[in-house]
Amino acid sequence: MKNKLMLLLILVVLFAGFVLIRYFVFDKSNEYGKLKVISSPGASIFINNTIIGKTPYDDKYKVGEYLLKLIPEGTATETASWNGKIKIYKSAMTYVNRELGSSDITSAGEVFTTEKINSKDPYGEVYVETEPQGAIITLDSDEKGTAPLILSSVLKGEHELSVYMPGFFRRTEKINVDSGYRVNASFKLALDPTQTKLEDKTKVASGSSSGSSVKYVTIRNNEQGWLRVRADGLIDATEEAKVKVGEKYELLDEKTGWYKIKFNDNKDGLVSGEFTDGWISSEYSTKQ
Repeated sequence: MKNKLMLLLILVVLFAGFVLIRYFVFDKSNEYGKLKVISSPGASIFINNTIIGKTPYDDKYKVGEYLLKLIPEGTATETASWNGKIKIYKSAMTYVNRELGSSDITSAGEVFTTEKINSKDPYGEVYVETEPQGAIITLDSDEKGTAPLILSSVLKGEHELSVYMPGFFRRTEKINVDSGYRVNASFKLALDPTQTKLEDKTKVASGSSSGSSVKYVTIRNNEQGWLRVRADGLIDATEEAKVKVGEKYELLDEKTGWYKIKFNDNKDGLVSGEFTDGWISSEYSTKQ
């Protein structure tokens, strides 16, 4: 009798162990993260083609990879819908923000996820990708490089992450970085139509008048207090110099997002430095 009870007890323990392993180790359906979705204008939210609610949405959701779709509300008939893949990690936030325009090129937004990384140091990481690729990445007003890019050894706490590409509107968001975690940031940039119109007008003007008066560009105020002068009107072109806020330079040429200026290359601090030319971003400069 005692042996039978012992055998029964062993079977019960084994069964309980199997259940625990099955549902708490291998079964991801019991693991949740958090999903937050906002949009402008408001939209219906579909996950894997099943509606789960409307924006703004903020609730827990099962861990996994999903296809998220946003369809604007009935009154926004001229607004484009959006869809994309998202990942939800255990005990972490997935944040989706979309500004829905009349088409894909006029729409913008970002998707942020946070995931655990194998690191014992007191820092975190930030991975940034952009559409289109190659946007300038700035973290806390410090230019880091161009997307896609991984920023390592980022201090724990709140940071300001910004991306910009000439010809497109800048995107800026606050992020929280934790030790041993990576923030994955995916930005979609919207085309700035004023830059495109500016380029078209410039082409017409340059073709119709060759003897026009000299024009100038003034450097506008910005957080850094200066702008980089690059060898070409490209975000990854070589930096040749820096120009300060309030300074005025002769305008030689322009294209979408860029002004070509004539400046004094006085790297040795000499007033008599040679004059040369370079390109500056039009985001923080004004043509006169």
